[in-house]
Amino acid sequence: MPLMWLRFLTFPLALIGGLIAAAACLVGLVVALAYPNLPSLDTLTDYQPKVPLRVYTVEGVLIGEFGEERRVLVDIKDVPPTLTNAIIAAEDERFYQHSGIDYHGVARAAYANLVTGGRRQGASTITMQVARNFFLSSEKTLTRKLYEVLLALKIEHSLGKDQILGLYVNQIYLGQRAYGFAAAAQIYFGKSLDQLTLGEAAMLAALPKAPSSYNPIANPQRAKQRQQYVLRRMRELGYIGDED
Repeated sequence: MPLMWLRFLTFPLALIGGLIAAAACLVGLVVALAYPNLPSLDTLTDYQPKVPLRVYTVEGVLIGEFGEERRVLVDIKDVPPTLTNAIIAAEDERFYQHSGIDYHGVARAAYANLVTGGRRQGASTITMQVARNFFLSSEKTLTRKLYEVLLALKIEHSLGKDQILGLYVNQIYLGQRAYGFAAAAQIYFGKSLDQLTLGEAAMLAALPKAPSSYNPIANPQRAKQRQQYVLRRMRELGYIGDED
């Protein structure tokens, strides 16, 4: 009887194994063909974004700002840890551990999308968001997702983690024509990054997911809910304590 069951299971197991092997070969072939065609990373290594034209009085007071994009460039070393931790808690808790792709996050999102049947979850890392913001369109296709993954791996291979985070902090769109967290801090709170409170940092870190939906000016209630989520994640990850 055991021998009969073994024979019965041999074919389907062999078929499944063959399909997995064929899929792996196909993925390998696609990667081998696509990787050489990825764009150069010169845009990242020589980052020179658009900055608005600013007009000051002779006393140094800003009286006018012209340009579609509001941006204030900052060095990553000048970003306070509170804001950095809020961003990582909100967007990519394993940023400093993964190599561009968070496989734990992918598995979690796949499980949630397959089993719960609720609102679809993504698993984009900060590096993948950098790849998307600099090189790709917003279309949701399998091809674009493949290039996003490959670009993330290439970026991680070429740049350090702090460089990647610095690009993210300066480039990401946060609503109200604000590109980057320094510009958003000025627009939403009239402050520089080093003046932000924990609550304000969490509010800004809540914006990348959906700048319009979580805009504290247009949707204060939803912004507050997202802010509370970021604070809760910071607490769970040990970035803040009960007193904070």
